[in-house]
Amino acid sequence: MSSLYTRSKEFTRNRKSQSDSPPASPSPTAKTLRHERLSRLESGGSNPTSSDSYGDRASARARREAREARLATLTSRVEEDSSRDYKKLYESALSENQKLKTKLQEAQLELADIKSKLEKMAQQKQEKTSDRSSMLEMEKRERRALERKMSEMEEEMKVLTELKSDNQRLKDENGALIRVISKLSK
Repeated sequence: MSSLYTRSKEFTRNRKSQSDSPPASPSPTAKTLRHERLSRLESGGSNPTSSDSYGDRASARARREAREARLATLTSRVEEDSSRDYKKLYESALSENQKLKTKLQEAQLELADIKSKLEKMAQQKQEKTSDRSSMLEMEKRERRALERKMSEMEEEMKVLTELKSDNQRLKDENGALIRVISKLSK
């Protein structure tokens, strides 16, 4: 009875460990317990005095062993596949992270380059506007000077036209006086 009690304790422990681990990969002790149960059921269900023949028991045993071998290979494959899958997933995630890091670095470099170009353009624009404002100031000064000169020249033209008209009037008066003097002298 104590041997059964220890087995049931181990069985509950194994069940707890099975619930903690993924269902696809049972522990080795769970496998042996399962095999023991199967062998007990098969051996308990078959009597040497029953109508089963020795060949039937041998074929059942062979089928059971083949099933166990298939299960063992499947579980080992699943364990290998799962470890490979995790490794592949890790490697693919790692490579994707590296690609994303390089893209991020490239984008940061491009952003820094664009910022520097933008700053240069803003500085050039400020220089141009300061140059333009100084040019506008100079043009305004020149325009004012030219306007002053034009107004002075217009005044001089008015004076000249007045002088011409006065000169013409004086010439006419002089001509009239010369005629009067020449008549008087005759």
